[in-house]
Amino acid sequence: MVSAADIVTAALARPAVSGVRIIGIDGPAGSGKSTLARAISAETGAPVIEIDDFLTWTSLEVWWPRFVAEILDPLAAGRDLEYGARDWWGDRDGDSLLPEPKRVRWSPLVVVEGVSVTRRAAAERYALRVWLEADPEVRLARGIARDGEDQRRQWLAWQSLEAEFFRADDTRARADIIIATD
Repeated sequence: MVSAADIVTAALARPAVSGVRIIGIDGPAGSGKSTLARAISAETGAPVIEIDDFLTWTSLEVWWPRFVAEILDPLAAGRDLEYGARDWWGDRDGDSLLPEPKRVRWSPLVVVEGVSVTRRAAAERYALRVWLEADPEVRLARGIARDGEDQRRQWLAWQSLEAEFFRADDTRARADIIIATD
């Protein structure tokens, strides 16, 4: 299995893009992206930006321009980040943001993790693109264990939405490293 240290070594061996090395960790929900991102952060001290602060249950597109404007563009310009985070518990549909923005100091190494983060439209912005995958049933079980049985229907709908996106975008094909987590 590829370790967090292996990923860091691979990322540092690549040139910085606009002065920053962004490690993008992508793959379907429940594949272990957040766990890997935390391990990389623990190894390096790099900040982690979670796509969950941006996305909604119903679309993989509507939030993307905000992500580019609040995360990718400032990182490329060498600026600190200040961005709104989705209110997952107060607004289950994902249209509302928490009242206080998140603030992250610029760093030469940043981990960005989440479903569709290394999409075609942004692939060139990452120093390293990592794809995580697991069997859909394993991922569903992980999601239900985390979010509760009452979210099963939401998870099933999400799995269909993300599978359609990944097929159309061919995201996995652009990965520099592919890791099976089941």
